[in-house]
Amino acid sequence: MVERMNPGKPDRQEAADRFSLSRSCGVLARRGALEMRLAVNEDEIRQCQELRYQVFYREMAATPSDEARRLERDEDRFDDICDHLLVIDNDAAEENGRGRIVGTYRLLQQEIAEQNGGFYSADEYEIGPLIARHPDLRFLELGRSCVLKPYRTRPTVELLWQGIWNYVRKNRFDVMIGCASLSGTDPDALSLPLTFLHHHAAPPPQWHARAVAARYVAMDRLAAGDLDEKAALRSLPPLIRGYLRLGAYIGEGAVVDSQFGTTDVLIILPVEKINPRYLSHFDEPGERLTPGPGPA
Repeated sequence: MVERMNPGKPDRQEAADRFSLSRSCGVLARRGALEMRLAVNEDEIRQCQELRYQVFYREMAATPSDEARRLERDEDRFDDICDHLLVIDNDAAEENGRGRIVGTYRLLQQEIAEQNGGFYSADEYEIGPLIARHPDLRFLELGRSCVLKPYRTRPTVELLWQGIWNYVRKNRFDVMIGCASLSGTDPDALSLPLTFLHHHAAPPPQWHARAVAARYVAMDRLAAGDLDEKAALRSLPPLIRGYLRLGAYIGEGAVVDSQFGTTDVLIILPVEKINPRYLSHFDEPGERLTPGPGPA
């Protein structure tokens, strides 16, 4: 496990620089009334935290801390060092006249993680050896994915991937990692999806990463003859299915997250392994990537 330092709150100049870079990215993807861009101020980050609280704690019944319950926000120290990707519905204006934030994704760049004690997922997986095997590659951690229920549709999911891909391309990342969740904390009840992932998405040695020993849960829980592959694929959350379609690997071992009521798996997605068919879709002509001022 990576020992983490507390980065504390960024000072005013750091915050200004941070949001300046976010503004320079402009709109990362657009589809109809929905657009995707980075949060550009503290208020938008607070809205992300409120959205996460609504979905994770009210809808999915995660267990909030006393502070989270009082504030009605899902927040942790990583929020201060991450980029926050927003899905905005411009047809659903708030009181301030701006579009409503209906989805969010949190992005942590390798260099920033290393300056602040490590990646979020290092609490669950041995990330260090994986990164050490690829010293010339840049890693990006994705997490805290969250979309309001009425917007959990294929167009929104495709918009998410479009925005992430444009962020990855713009910032020249080579590998995406992050924890993805299955609902529930009983691994036996999740035998079907866990066994499927074990057999069909295991990485080759150079991309191997293992759950930390103290939290390791075996994924190979069914005999090969008992695995209904079609049913197993249907049982996977759309987010994990999307990662698999792109060409992602799944780390060794699952981890139970009692606070969020989930069982987590590690996503490992080298950009060079992404299915070209999906890249051509992401790169198709149209109003896809709108750069802001500054270098791409």
